[in-house]
Amino acid sequence: MSDATLLETMVSAAVAAGGAAFDIYQGHFDVQRKSDNSPVTAADHAAERVILDQLHSHAPQLAIVAEEQVALGRVPHHGREFVLVDPLDGTREFVQRNGEFTVNIALVRDGAPVLGVVYAPAVGALFAGDVAARAAWRSACAPGATERSERTAIRVRKPPQSGITVVASRSHNTPETSTYLERYPIAEIVSVGSSLKFCKVAAGEADFYPRLGTTMEWDTAAGHAVLAAAGGRVVTGDGAPLVYGKPDFRNPWFFATGAVDVLRPGG
Repeated sequence: MSDATLLETMVSAAVAAGGAAFDIYQGHFDVQRKSDNSPVTAADHAAERVILDQLHSHAPQLAIVAEEQVALGRVPHHGREFVLVDPLDGTREFVQRNGEFTVNIALVRDGAPVLGVVYAPAVGALFAGDVAARAAWRSACAPGATERSERTAIRVRKPPQSGITVVASRSHNTPETSTYLERYPIAEIVSVGSSLKFCKVAAGEADFYPRLGTTMEWDTAAGHAVLAAAGGRVVTGDGAPLVYGKPDFRNPWFFATGAVDVLRPGG
């Protein structure tokens, strides 16, 4: 299967999963806690089932590392190429009903995300990127829609002379992040949930997303791919690319940027 074909399969799976999650979002749902005390709902599980079913059907050769499966101890053997799935990124945003939750699907190859899809059903926003093709796009897509609107190419922007726009985590901001940002000329800081932060940088609506806190690979891979396809990059504190396929899937601090120079933390 070509990357272009696989990306379309990932788009369809993300949209279907987002519809399943949105159906639950509109009604009553209970919130449970996983072993790490993070919240989980029926929507997380419903969306993940949809994605696993569709990807296993269309791309059975691919190993799929999915957040809720990992929480149950089900980690498949994977080689140089595998899929990372976060069926509901921003569960706290989902629970608070502010709409800023996403479905994330990414293909990782040789430690780097090369295809990514981010779908935010509550706000009807769909993003995708193919890094090798240097192509990223967005479209409007309401939950349950059988047809999507025109796909519009997105690209990172040159930072304005008046100062940069920073996107920060709505639910996981840290004192370290605030201290680090004092070193930049900032025009605005915007709080955003889930992987939409990557997409705002990719779409040229923001310039910089620093994350000085804990994340997992499935939280970041899809947004990382969209941003990289749009001309941006994601690096660690020492300037090296953020890599995937780590033994525990846990990320170090990272910095997602369009064209902003990344300063070394503590430097």
